[in-house]
Amino acid sequence: MKTHTIHHDNQKHKFIIEEQGSTAYVLYKISGDTLTITSTYVPEPLEGQGIAAQLTKECYEYAATERLKPDATCSYAVAWLKRNANIK
Repeated sequence: MKTHTIHHDNQKHKFIIEEQGSTAYVLYKISGDTLTITSTYVPEPLEGQGIAAQLTKECYEYAATERLKPDATCSYAVAWLKRNANIK
C-alpha cells in the first residue's frame, strides 16, 4: 500500500491528503479527554488506495500522543476502531 503525505490542520480539526487534484480528509472533534472522528471523505479519484485507513490511523495516533481516548460517530471510523481494537 502506498503511503501518502498527510497534513494535519489543527485549527480545523482535520487530517488531509491532497493528491491528483483531489482532497481526502478526516474531521474530528475533541471533547474532554476524547477525540471523536465525525467524518471521513475520500473522493472517487482517490478511492481504493487505503487513504481513509491511513487518515483514520493518523488521527487516532494523534489522539494517543495527546492522551485522548479514541471514539467515532463516522461509520467508517467506528468499523476501523472495531478492527483495530488494540488502539483503545
